[in-house]
Amino acid sequence: MASTALVIGGTGQIGLAVAHVLRAAGWEVVQACRGQRTPPPDDARPVLTLDREDTPALVRAAAGHDLVVDTVAFTPAHASQLLQLDVGALVVISTAAVYRGTNGTYLDVVTDPDSYPDYPVPLTEDWPTVDNAEATYSPLKAAMERVLLAGNLPVHLLRAGAVHGPASAALREWFFIKRALDGRPRVTLPWGGEGRFHPAATANVAALALACARAPGQRAVNAVDDECPTDADIARTVFELMGHDAEVVTVAGPPVDGTEPSPWSVPKPFVLSMDRAHQDLRYTAAMPWRAALEADIGWAVEAVGRAESRGGSWRDVFPDLVAWGADGWFADDARGQG
Repeated sequence: MASTALVIGGTGQIGLAVAHVLRAAGWEVVQACRGQRTPPPDDARPVLTLDREDTPALVRAAAGHDLVVDTVAFTPAHASQLLQLDVGALVVISTAAVYRGTNGTYLDVVTDPDSYPDYPVPLTEDWPTVDNAEATYSPLKAAMERVLLAGNLPVHLLRAGAVHGPASAALREWFFIKRALDGRPRVTLPWGGEGRFHPAATANVAALALACARAPGQRAVNAVDDECPTDADIARTVFELMGHDAEVVTVAGPPVDGTEPSPWSVPKPFVLSMDRAHQDLRYTAAMPWRAALEADIGWAVEAVGRAESRGGSWRDVFPDLVAWGADGWFADDARGQG
């Protein structure tokens, strides 16, 4: 008899990848979501409409499953919900943003280069996490982790880095992909182009979720790609894969006037270790970073093309980027500096 899994947030980028990997491994999978995001056109499987804030409905939907994968848990209250479930094990998507820098700061509170966290390279799961009462992303995720790890259900917490993959509503790589599509002649990157902010392909996060399902326990595990390219590496690789000849200009120090930093333009490295996943869970990455990036590009170009054919634009494909202010990413292009 096949093992069964419920994936909460099952039509988001991570949920889709997890459902695909579990099914390929022989699992029976139910994908649940609030119904606010339409599944991709190539996924015709029925989806369970579920509001994860409705605890009784969540308990009923999860009852008896061997595994629940929660991609949209953010708070201690969500953790308490999950601990009420009658299930075999949990895999919960957390974030690498829970780590606290040696200077006492964390990613939520960065306002300038000096306030950016100082992290060891690489960061391991034993490094201290944020522990305060602030109701913002990182402290809430860290508090969620503590509640789950103190519970009585087997749980793996996947501390994901900068997630990328098909079906993303916030594909950071669009920063460079759009420049290639527009034929922009150059991009200018601060900090010498050496910024490193560890990417995490959805295919690899999903493969790690499967490894966790096969070895139930109680632990936090970093969830990133095996490679951590620099800002300039990402730019050059996108341009190469898209056949675009552009100059990657790097400047020492912070962004110069008139140019937009990329999502990876950070003043200090944010690099995570995957040793625990490889050694304790026998995890093997599903894709190297370059191959995952190529898949991102193929999907993004096709998805934006479809949107444009309907009279829309990239903003319809990446609404979360728009919410983050991504229109400003390309303002410098009009001045020929981008």
